Amino acid sequence: MSGTSLDGIDAVLIAAGPQLRASLYQPYSDDLRSRLMALHTPSPDELQNAAIIGNELARCYAAAVIELLRQSGVNAAKVRAIGCHGQTVRHRPELGFTLQLGNAALLAELTGITVVSDFRSRDIAAGGQGAPLVPAFHQALFTHSERHRAIINIGGIANITDLPQDGKVTGFDCGPGNLLMNSWVQRHLGKPYDAEGYWAASGQPITRLLETCLDHPFFQQPPPKSTGRDTFNMAWLEQHLQPGDTPVDVQATLLELTALSIANAIQQYCGNVREIYLCGGGAHNKALVHSLRNFLDDTKVDLTDSLGIGVDWVEAAAFAWLANQTMNREPGNLPAVTGAAGPRILGAIHLA
Repeated sequence: MSGTSLDGIDAVLIAAGPQLRASLYQPYSDDLRSRLMALHTPSPDELQNAAIIGNELARCYAAAVIELLRQSGVNAAKVRAIGCHGQTVRHRPELGFTLQLGNAALLAELTGITVVSDFRSRDIAAGGQGAPLVPAFHQALFTHSERHRAIINIGGIANITDLPQDGKVTGFDCGPGNLLMNSWVQRHLGKPYDAEGYWAASGQPITRLLETCLDHPFFQQPPPKSTGRDTFNMAWLEQHLQPGDTPVDVQATLLELTALSIANAIQQYCGNVREIYLCGGGAHNKALVHSLRNFLDDTKVDLTDSLGIGVDWVEAAAFAWLANQTMNREPGNLPAVTGAAGPRILGAIHLA
């Protein structure tokens, strides 16, 4: 999995169960990250650039797979398939498409392992958002027969899976997760992220800016819904800034925006949820977790580590699980989550 945060590749080895056997993180180079970021907006020769970067990503994915198998002592011949999400550079379900880079055919060639990729397109073809897809995995792994749970994945974008103990599973993107905070701290401190939220915690949220950001129509839109950098980006943020807004207070505001938009969505759409489990990079942000606990003070807020999968590996594990669904000819989407016309077998298979 390589997500909206553009930080790098999470790779996991999953056995039946599913059981997490091994994990590996491989960061992107600064050069690759900047070229991927550039592809999020129209530019000259972008088709050729996208194809070249897709090949480069396939080589990075292959290197991650090979190193993961080396560390775990597992032969490639024993791996049924690689589930490769690819790197999203455009997500426009309202226009009928989503685009994830990564040459799956080349990845199969380099590893000698069958690859399942392009998970989102079939759901969009069936009238869905193509996202989020991880709620089906959350349902399979984290549902409890007696406890109403919710799983919050805080990656570049934040998304929620509602897991009532006796009702229909729902899920949706609820707004920006880390992407605005990461971009802002990169600009002002030259760091890839605000470690544990220390910088944000030293500032004060700007009420005017927070209220203006929360006025975005996406936050009022009911599920099913999904979003990405096409909607929430630095250009969008900059149009709301005023000359007196200090960088540290803007960072504090962006953290509050993530926490409050998540809490509002939980309270509006997740009923009497009693247990919330966080995953994704944002789960490491202590200031963000503290803010969420303040907004959701009557609800238990914990990490997915306590459910058996560390916060860094849940999404990668989900796409391994989705690849297995594809290989078994089983649906991977939840129509109540994505808005698709019905359950669909997701992904394109590149046989080894």
